[in-house]
Amino acid sequence: MAGNGDPQRGQRMPRSARRAQLLESAQSAFVELGYHAAAMDDIAERAGVSKPVLYQHFPGKLELYLALLDRHCESLVQLVREALSLTSDNKERVYSTVGAYFDFVAQDGAAFRLIFESDLTNESAVRMRLDNVGFTCAEAVADVIAADAGIDDDSAMLLAVSLTGLAQTAARHWLAQGAALPQAQAAKIAGDLAWRGIGGFPRVGESGSGAAG
Repeated sequence: MAGNGDPQRGQRMPRSARRAQLLESAQSAFVELGYHAAAMDDIAERAGVSKPVLYQHFPGKLELYLALLDRHCESLVQLVREALSLTSDNKERVYSTVGAYFDFVAQDGAAFRLIFESDLTNESAVRMRLDNVGFTCAEAVADVIAADAGIDDDSAMLLAVSLTGLAQTAARHWLAQGAALPQAQAAKIAGDLAWRGIGGFPRVGESGSGAAG
């Protein structure tokens, strides 16, 4: 198999560029084959480097996988936080948050599979990261709900977990079905459902807006 961006095996590159290249090659292998079937030999071949060069940057396959998880978990959290910070209008926040999950699954390289469809969840370091990204995204949403709706933290967290769970499940289904609907339309449909639910918990002093379109 030819390398995917470094045609001259052993060509010297800045360490940061080489690391990014190796991570890209590892991601393609993990997404295509799964963690257990992907081999370090294959990852090195995809990157167009020798296996010793790969081991200079990552001591093992697990470290490669964890580095990818860290990168993409951070990306998802950032997308959700940006969606929440775009506006103070709660309806727009809901649609933006749902849209963030659609944006994440639509990214090139199918990075979402490492988070939402990992085949290494029995590894404690992986499980910790997956649990943490789900909690962190939900917590960011819950903070907004608790502050605006004046409800207790536990109730706000339950609503937030429900909202983020709906968003990621809908986004994955949309992609798995071949993105038959345009992304914006699919995200709006899921957002409509989310808003009609969360809109029943209005800001303190406001009437409910669960029927809003």
